[in-house]
Amino acid sequence: MDILLTHGYFLYEDPKELQIMKPYPPLGILYICSHLREKGLKAEVFDSTFSSRQELWDVLKKGPPSVLGVYANLMTRSNVVEILCVAKQCGWQTVVGGPEPGAYVHEYLSAGADVVVVGEGEITLEELVPALGSKGTDRLDQIAGITFRAADGSVVRTKPREQIKNIDTQPWPARESIDVARYVDTWRQHHGMGSVSLITARGCPYHCRWCSHEVFGKTHRRRTPASVADELQWLVDRYQPQMAWMADDVFTIHHGWLFQYAAELRQRRLKLPFECISRADRLNRQVVETLAEMGCFRVWIGSESGSQRILDAMERGVTVEQVQTGVALCRSAGIQTGMFLMWGYEGEEMSDIEATVEHVKKTDPDIFFTTVAYPIKGTPYFSEVSERVDSLKVWSASSDRDFRIRNRHSRQFYEFADRLLRSSVELSRLELKAQAEDAALAALRSGIAEARAGLQATSCEVEV
Repeated sequence: MDILLTHGYFLYEDPKELQIMKPYPPLGILYICSHLREKGLKAEVFDSTFSSRQELWDVLKKGPPSVLGVYANLMTRSNVVEILCVAKQCGWQTVVGGPEPGAYVHEYLSAGADVVVVGEGEITLEELVPALGSKGTDRLDQIAGITFRAADGSVVRTKPREQIKNIDTQPWPARESIDVARYVDTWRQHHGMGSVSLITARGCPYHCRWCSHEVFGKTHRRRTPASVADELQWLVDRYQPQMAWMADDVFTIHHGWLFQYAAELRQRRLKLPFECISRADRLNRQVVETLAEMGCFRVWIGSESGSQRILDAMERGVTVEQVQTGVALCRSAGIQTGMFLMWGYEGEEMSDIEATVEHVKKTDPDIFFTTVAYPIKGTPYFSEVSERVDSLKVWSASSDRDFRIRNRHSRQFYEFADRLLRSSVELSRLELKAQAEDAALAALRSGIAEARAGLQATSCEVEV
């Protein structure tokens, strides 16, 4: 084996995820695995989702050690640090990549990573794994897209890795290297519908100040509609799912592509219910009707705030009215909507919180989730507040979610904002229901009165 890939997410250690039970396979490392195999490298995957730390430790100790590649994000940081430590003790060479490590190069190198991959991993690892396999580091400075420590201890950052221009040239994720059926069955057992996931594009070209673009940059590269339809058909035939998750950052960016994809599905008579993420400004009646035709049953929209002032400060590029219109269009087509909201963005005041409450009441999405804004290192938002950012825990045992921003409201304040929002929306729904019931009662009473009057008026009429 030339490289073992893993991701450090252990489902059974996460109480919240155990309540939700909606896991999906780690497509990122499965894409890397299939790419490396296509290039003749012996790549394997240890899928930590349904496994335990001890099972991974046993694999690392058993060896023989080679190269270990670990995907890291802000939620798995502490697990990844521990994995790197154990791997080094067992003699493995260690590589870490994903959306977080590029912003914390020094920290990950100090935590046990021999190399940090910055950006897309496929071609970088194609070049890096043989170089590490030779046990030499002389060639590393010739490999684009990595950071490592030189012999003198200095940190070397090579030139940026160019993005893969045509992602249709990439093989599908190596799903057969893990137990995907278990993911589908877990969904089916807990939600009555087995689900699969796939990616139709890479990257997001928008400029939201709090969003990280570490891996794909601000690009948008799409696969051909036929390629995606082929993969969907294969997933349906292989796993018999009842639904799919289109795991793009924004599924509806390119309207022309969407209409072509819908035509491709129609031609194949292929229809699998799915949910996706959209931006409100990328929804219109034709798009929504096309989504409904394809089987979309839920669209997730990043609303973030009901205050246009805050949306503009975020550089979201959408309006409150666009969100409200988008949700209404989805509702008219029978598509559910989910809404993401964010408290505490820089400059938010009570009037902005009240505007968000009124916005959600008016929009009335089927589901909405809230979070308190947290600055991800490497983003414009982090740069804006960095002088006021404190970490309450040591880096290796925390995440960017744990940052405290001085002079911002307390966590309890935002808990009350949540209570205000949820109670206000529930009250609004009850009031609307009561109004509808009152209208229905009034209609029934009117119908009864008309019937009685009709009986009296026609009581003397008889059939001849």
